[in-house]
Amino acid sequence: MPLLVTGSIGIDTVKTPYGVSENCLGGSAIYFSMAASYFSSVRLIGVTGPDCPFDLSEIFAERDVDLAGLEVRPQSKTFRWTGSYYSTMNEAITDKVELNVLAEEPPKVPEAYKDSKLVFLANTAPTLQSELLEQIDKPIFVAADTMNCWIHDRKSDLENLLKKIDCLIINDDEARMLAADSNLTKAAHKILAMGPNIIIIKKGESGSIMYSADGSVFLLPAFPAEDVKDPTGAGDSFAGGFMGYLAQVKKTDFESLKTAVAYGTVVASFTISDFSLQGLTSITKRDIENRLEILREVTNFSLRTL
Repeated sequence: MPLLVTGSIGIDTVKTPYGVSENCLGGSAIYFSMAASYFSSVRLIGVTGPDCPFDLSEIFAERDVDLAGLEVRPQSKTFRWTGSYYSTMNEAITDKVELNVLAEEPPKVPEAYKDSKLVFLANTAPTLQSELLEQIDKPIFVAADTMNCWIHDRKSDLENLLKKIDCLIINDDEARMLAADSNLTKAAHKILAMGPNIIIIKKGESGSIMYSADGSVFLLPAFPAEDVKDPTGAGDSFAGGFMGYLAQVKKTDFESLKTAVAYGTVVASFTISDFSLQGLTSITKRDIENRLEILREVTNFSLRTL
């Protein structure tokens, strides 16, 4: 099932207690595509400037990632982000951001991509997400990400987007902020009433929880990872594993969504083990399956009567 992602391609500089990675490859579309490519083919839409030092065709040479949607704008500069993590590394501190090409008009969707059935709208201004979605003919499942600045500054635009998507993937602080409710369960129901049928709330090292408009709920802890060097891209890798699995099985029922959450959780656990894409590119599909089995075992239990 054709899977499309549109999001940022960036040059990152990241500092954590485990070191510094300067001018490394980053961006939501990059992490998503690499993660999803373990399960299905991916159509990537993104924009860079000629200053981008990375050859994406080489980066994705062994992956089924279609780069026909990649646009290089001669007069623009590539998005740059500099961030730091401290202590528990639960939250990134943005030290510097240069929107550059991301402050311009969104890229056009190639004609060959317009039949995409699964779409992930990575974090960017909700008006741009809506404009990109309008270029897709008849998608059957659309998921989106957002962040606190859009919730605070562009809430009406975001609420308009929520009426057009099937699934929202955000963290717990963003969910509370969007719903104006500190109780996560109540917040989830309020957000579902805004339009999407599914909301997945990420809680960092505490895992994630998924709510459906029909009342179904699924809670899954994070994988008990020992190596945590750089959390950058974990959320987009989660989304990539999640959407990639759905594209692979060609189903979006709640049981399939539950398995997709588990795969997303496992894939993200590899991303955080190293800087940039190194945690994702150093593994095989078998490594993902092995870790999924470990997650299944540690979350499985039976009730015993006294």
